[in-house]
Amino acid sequence: MKTIKGPGLFLAQFVGGNAPFDSWTGITTWAADCGYSGVQVPTSDARLLDLDLAASSTAYCDDLMARAGQGIVITELSSHIQGQLVAVHPAYDEAFDAFAAPQVRGNPRARTDWAVDQVKKTLSASRNLGLTAMATFSGSLAWPYIYPWPQRPPGLIETAFDELARRWHPILDHAEDCGVDVCFEIHPGEDLHDGVSFEMFLDRVNQHPRAKMLYDPSHYVLQGLDYLANLDIYADRIGMFHVKDAEFNPTGRQGVYGGFQSWVDRAGRFRSPGDGQVDFGAIFSKLTAQGFDGWAVVEWECALKHPEDGAREGAQFVRDHIIRVTPHAFDDFAAAGTDAQANRRMLGLDR
Repeated sequence: MKTIKGPGLFLAQFVGGNAPFDSWTGITTWAADCGYSGVQVPTSDARLLDLDLAASSTAYCDDLMARAGQGIVITELSSHIQGQLVAVHPAYDEAFDAFAAPQVRGNPRARTDWAVDQVKKTLSASRNLGLTAMATFSGSLAWPYIYPWPQRPPGLIETAFDELARRWHPILDHAEDCGVDVCFEIHPGEDLHDGVSFEMFLDRVNQHPRAKMLYDPSHYVLQGLDYLANLDIYADRIGMFHVKDAEFNPTGRQGVYGGFQSWVDRAGRFRSPGDGQVDFGAIFSKLTAQGFDGWAVVEWECALKHPEDGAREGAQFVRDHIIRVTPHAFDDFAAAGTDAQANRRMLGLDR
């Protein structure tokens, strides 16, 4: 067993144009004031770090940490945005172009090459910062065909996953060189959206040891997936943990798909930690017993609550759920101090 580290905060939902959220020192000082010990950093926002420098210079990485507020550490780097662009179905070309560098917009092949390079740089930067895991998305080629109507032609999904694996395998090999796990957030909208799709991917990358999961139970609640059983099944593959809550309250009018409604009007919606239906007590207990040695990172997404309130409450929520593991068994006080011969006598084996 191990004590989970935390609390950490994913900065993607907070970085912005106004102080203290517009600079590395400002936002990390604010996070520390909220009660966080670490931050998960999106590498797609230059206000937080220069990815090219972080990937090439340990001196820059040392300076970055020296400028972090109040002793905050980096829990992991995130390449969610760039990972998404590793694989984009043409239906989403225009929407996802906004995530890419201006020079590759309108050119899907160049955009993919740019995204792959960005993810590899994030892995190199992780190594330079002494980190052992990176958060990302898988991207999606098959997602428009998630519901089989019209009937999917034979081989369509297999071809999509073959191509997804072809693009990611060299990245995973680079991750091995860097000593960093690639933790795919299992997420609707991505081809890796549940356990079965993750296994399909693993099969095609030869069970690559660096391919791990970012476990976020909120995405499982909204799919009707057993998020506690998922921990038992994939204990060896879970490399990262987002603390995000959700609720699913289907009605006679809508269910999983939400009827194209806004988040606040959907049957399934994200909530701040503790305000939804996720049993975090059971999750922290399972992860602790399984020896998960990563961070509990709050990812604030809520349809109702103000983000700064959610952040401050989330830090205390994680602190209240982290289990400091016991150094001994609770019944050690009654130990008899027996030896091998005594054990045999107790079993009647020496009569």
